[in-house]
Amino acid sequence: MSNHEDHSSDTVQQLAGELMLGSLLERLASQHGGYDLLDHWQQGEFHHDVVLRVREPGELPGDVLVVATNCNGGVKEVLVFANVPERWALWHDRCPDNPEFEGQVEPILARATTHHWFDPCALLLPDARSELRPEFRARERGGGWSKR
Repeated sequence: MSNHEDHSSDTVQQLAGELMLGSLLERLASQHGGYDLLDHWQQGEFHHDVVLRVREPGELPGDVLVVATNCNGGVKEVLVFANVPERWALWHDRCPDNPEFEGQVEPILARATTHHWFDPCALLLPDARSELRPEFRARERGGGWSKR
């Protein structure tokens, strides 16, 4: 069962409402004492998960954020966790029918999406859009393309 029920808070909605990663990071710096970049996971050409620890969570229900962006830094989704989720468990939660992802994701404490959001599983289909010509790309674990 997916953890994606709508558990939003005003603070998470405000962060997502920045719509761009740069302005979201600026808000974290000015209103939450900054952040530490813990990881960056790219899946295919068009999805990035930026994993952050917020220094002063304030009204956030946890201090770990996963900010999902598109390839242009547009914020698609903000997830809040108590601990850093395992990458493949997070993708298993997003795409439970994909046999290449496994694991149980940490509880999602809050979630907000923006108008940039769409089903990330669509990026992993065999016929998913790519800006790379077939001879210059390789399929990634779970789907999506990267440069060969």
